[in-house]
Amino acid sequence: MGKPTGFLEIERHDRVYEKVESRLRTWKEFVLPLPTAEVGRQAARCMDCGIPFCHQGCPVNNQIPDFNDLVYRDQWKAALENLQSTNNFPEFTGRICPAPCEAACTLNIDDSPVTIKTIECQIVDRGWDEGWIVPQMSPRGTGKRIAVVGSGPAGLACAQQLARAGHAPTVFEKSDRIGGLLRYGIPDFKMEKPLIDRRVRQMEGEGVIFRTSFEVGVTVSVQRLLDDYDVLVMAGGAEEPRDLEVPGRELDGVHFAMDFLTQQNKRNAGDPESIAAPNGTLSAAGKHVVVIGGGDTGSDCIGSSNRQGAASVTQLEIMPRPPERENKSLSWPDWPLKLRTSSSQEEGCERDFAVATRRVVGDGGKVTALECVRLEWVVGDDGRMRMQEVEGSAFELKADLVLLAMGFVGPRRAGLVEQGGVDLDPRGNVLANVTDYRTSAENIFSCGDMRRGQSLVVWAIREGRQCAQAVDEYLMGVSKLPR
Repeated sequence: MGKPTGFLEIERHDRVYEKVESRLRTWKEFVLPLPTAEVGRQAARCMDCGIPFCHQGCPVNNQIPDFNDLVYRDQWKAALENLQSTNNFPEFTGRICPAPCEAACTLNIDDSPVTIKTIECQIVDRGWDEGWIVPQMSPRGTGKRIAVVGSGPAGLACAQQLARAGHAPTVFEKSDRIGGLLRYGIPDFKMEKPLIDRRVRQMEGEGVIFRTSFEVGVTVSVQRLLDDYDVLVMAGGAEEPRDLEVPGRELDGVHFAMDFLTQQNKRNAGDPESIAAPNGTLSAAGKHVVVIGGGDTGSDCIGSSNRQGAASVTQLEIMPRPPERENKSLSWPDWPLKLRTSSSQEEGCERDFAVATRRVVGDGGKVTALECVRLEWVVGDDGRMRMQEVEGSAFELKADLVLLAMGFVGPRRAGLVEQGGVDLDPRGNVLANVTDYRTSAENIFSCGDMRRGQSLVVWAIREGRQCAQAVDEYLMGVSKLPR
């Protein structure tokens, strides 16, 4: 550790945001980095815990106390090497990861964890600025070819690790650009897309081949890939959105969140409207927007709607309002249930909890309102808690645009999954364990949300890395890649 008494002497100081009125006028990132000297001071707060519970909170197994100590000692290049030994894309996680490591930090017992996410982000950003991040070429090739289907964080991490092991991976992406949900699901104001392009260039230098606008199961069959490649890795994500099955769902103005977010990201990338919105423009400008779903995707819809000039934004969550503070004696070091307010929610929206939608109301084929009802927890006949409608609590909510951000139920079945002939688990995800990541089909592996179900970017990177290690061992008999 750096300074034994650092956590006693130095207060937590994290990155701040630009003012709301300023950031709403742009689609750029608005997080203001800490001065380099202050990052070193914050790293000095890392304690000699004995058992670093931040390790438990970090799915990619970052050696957090180690890189904190190196930053405190002003050894930034060594800190970058340490960080990249476990995490392929710290610039992604340093921006969009919810930081379960900080929830698990010993200093979080009194609500002042080490600013791990900020330190991680500024290590990698400095690495790019200084030119320390370059392609890591394998000294020799194996002659083995792997098809990786999906270019989200799991597919990218898997492909990069395989290339560094000397294999020849090709990444197939059905969209016109690489990145998966990083590209089209995360708004630019949370993560600007040149960050992805920069990594793609590095990976190309390492020998990874990218094929865009190439949908496996449509453009090319799964069998053709199995004929041409030694192994196929399914990393296509959990793209099937959960729908709202109520009367009026078919009315114009009710859309899935990803359709809305993707259009805006394409506009930001410079695409003309005919390409960004081939089936019609989705815009919140001047509209009363209702976002159904209280998670990160719903928050992204709020920030995008406000930037487009929505008249009002309301977010509905079916679960009850969480407590303002968690009970540390019950939750720490695990991820706690507590009320969180995102930067997008701070920019302006009404939040309502324990609300269910009964019906979509419309006029002339277009949505005008939502008929909603309040919910409460009660004990059922079987003794279990369940939610039921509060009698007499029905109300209407004005709506010109309804965005469904209720999560994802698993991978799309048509095309890749069906042609692969792989077994599915009871939740509808591709069945594969976390030891060898092999599916029920010969020479087919799976990782990320397609195997795990809807999850975090850090879990996707972890699974991509571990899947690459499993594929390498399968092909070569032994692997030197880390898990």
